[in-house]
Amino acid sequence: MNKLIAPSILAADFGNLQRDVEMVNNSKADWFHIDVMDGVFVPNISFGMPVINAIKKHATKTMDVHLMIVNPDRYITDFKKVGADILTVHYEACSHLHRTVQAIKAEGMKAGVSLNPHTPIAVLEDIIIDLDLVLIMSVNPGFGGQSFIENTYKKVEQLKHLIEYTGSKAIIEVDGGVTDQNIEQLSEAGADAFVAGSFVFKSENPTKTIENLKNLVSPE
Repeated sequence: MNKLIAPSILAADFGNLQRDVEMVNNSKADWFHIDVMDGVFVPNISFGMPVINAIKKHATKTMDVHLMIVNPDRYITDFKKVGADILTVHYEACSHLHRTVQAIKAEGMKAGVSLNPHTPIAVLEDIIIDLDLVLIMSVNPGFGGQSFIENTYKKVEQLKHLIEYTGSKAIIEVDGGVTDQNIEQLSEAGADAFVAGSFVFKSENPTKTIENLKNLVSPE
């Protein structure tokens, strides 16, 4: 499949959010990655429904929403209303994961499950066939700009094997510390989608940075 680049809006300039959304629209990026944090599941708070709704008004690409919150089931319908196309919940935050995944799909969204760095791939064995996406955290969730965890390559390989063994259609997304120094190795390990935040938005030319990342994994 074509490899996907998903700039993380958490790293955008919130004072110029429309400008940064338009930049992503006009770039080689494929998705908008939107992190929602509640200050409980992770030690940080990010934007909620009104900001996502505002982004959706200008975004012309897939809205990839990543919930780092407790009790995500309470808000599934709300995230659909504000424009989520893909809704990813954390394995660690869901006591009835299969029910949560089915609820996401019932709203017409694609369903993803994210794993923290310490959570093994094996926990997905009974749910992988129902998933559209698995998001591997390559940093501890909560803050942008962290260093990449090297064990991620092995986890991606293990997940790729599980997907192929079960016949799942899930794609593999990696989030955290993705740069031009590791994206090719992640792609070779089996990753399909790449979230890049600080590396894109803190660069001198974000549009060019996105294009370079895209070319490294999906050369024309």
